[in-house]
Amino acid sequence: MQLTSFTLFGLAVVSLASPAEKRAGSASAFSSNSAKNYKLSSIPAPIQGGGNPGSESTWKLTVDDTSSGHKQTIVGFGAAVTDATVTSFNSLSSSSLQTLLDTLMTSSGADFSLMRHTIGASDLSADPAYTYDDNSGSPDTSLSGFALGDRGSAMAKLLASMKPLQSNLKIFGSPWSAPGWMKMNGVIDGTTTNNNLNDGYLSGGTGTSGYASAFGQYFVKYIQAFKSLGAPIDAITIQNEPLNSQSGYPTMYVYADESAQLIQNYIGPAISKAGLDTDIWAYDHNTDVPSYPQTVIDGASEYVDSVAWHCYASNVDWTVLTSFHNSNPSVKQYMTECWTPSGTWNQAADFTMGPLQNWAVGVTAWTLGTDSSDGPHLSSGGCATCQGLVTISNGAVIYQPAYYMMAQFSKFMPPGAIVLSSTGSYTYSNGGGIQSVASLNPDGTRSIVIENTFSNDVYLTVTTESGQEWSGNIPSESVTTWVLPASS
Repeated sequence: MQLTSFTLFGLAVVSLASPAEKRAGSASAFSSNSAKNYKLSSIPAPIQGGGNPGSESTWKLTVDDTSSGHKQTIVGFGAAVTDATVTSFNSLSSSSLQTLLDTLMTSSGADFSLMRHTIGASDLSADPAYTYDDNSGSPDTSLSGFALGDRGSAMAKLLASMKPLQSNLKIFGSPWSAPGWMKMNGVIDGTTTNNNLNDGYLSGGTGTSGYASAFGQYFVKYIQAFKSLGAPIDAITIQNEPLNSQSGYPTMYVYADESAQLIQNYIGPAISKAGLDTDIWAYDHNTDVPSYPQTVIDGASEYVDSVAWHCYASNVDWTVLTSFHNSNPSVKQYMTECWTPSGTWNQAADFTMGPLQNWAVGVTAWTLGTDSSDGPHLSSGGCATCQGLVTISNGAVIYQPAYYMMAQFSKFMPPGAIVLSSTGSYTYSNGGGIQSVASLNPDGTRSIVIENTFSNDVYLTVTTESGQEWSGNIPSESVTTWVLPASS
């Protein structure tokens, strides 16, 4: 690698670049659409100037690509590695699996750099549900029975195989339940009665009795075990969907104050004392209860500087993230879970676009891979129709529309890219509209991702604060990315 310096928007910038690397000198455009004839396909690039829209519908956007327009810095995009992902991927031949991983994790494909994984079973696990220390339901306060088991080890090894392909890869884990013996009801799943950690919170206060300390050590042992298999864990959330208590699959209810106390007094200190640098993110649930992550941030700020959000609130409103940012400007925010149902061409585009427009630094879909039956999954509860970004069917690899929609962002907005302020995005009540997000990339290029939900093509003009105008065609029902050369 060598140091190169250049002037960008009046600022002196130093970047790392290999001798073979050079910034793009001309614009390019790539598109994926509902008709599926575009799949990260190269299409006619935008031209400088206003161009000639002819009889096409027109739309205008503005992008502030100067330093005054800088917003959040991208960490990455990706999906959840579940047991269903591991099982389906490992059914492939070694050469097919390597080709798949190359496509997912390198610039030859999506260039994903953020992966969530399930700590123990989720609804996308084959029966039976499990954790890493079930101990036949008997208390194991010393965690002497802790073991990843076949499924946990296979998951760690799959994540480890991604690491050499993507130098920027960040991995974070989320449990669906603590081991049953740590809970007031004594089981991983099956009942909502007393579906809480047995940590004293509901009696004398967190830690006055029960297994708060053991819960902290459970995370330490898991992080150490994954690291030993080549899958370092960059962050955790302490409970997936802590306000969701259902009986059909692993869940566990955790109060906001309880979460803050567990992190501040037990989990955070345990991880720190073990010499681990794994971060802890708050919440991991829907946008309709922003008071929850605020309580955790306020009570455990020593260990928590990030918030994880899901998309399942009715009438999901991503502007909640902007409101949260305004109150907590130094806190990073992630969209960590949203499902990708078949038949909805722009679902993944929406749950990536909306959070990015509202200060999110990363997005992960639910889930990375499944078999042709959207599984394996538990026989009851949870999601039986959560299609992976990739489907594995009888040895064939099928890249679903959601994969291409997410790749329109991940492939062209790498880690370190800075999201830029922009105006002009709008969606009408009938669902038609243009939504966009732009970034300044580490190599100086600028990316603009445009979602066109109209049933007709649109001739788009983008005006930049640096004094440029670019225009070109955006196909109907598509997500299209323009990559503009560095501003001189």
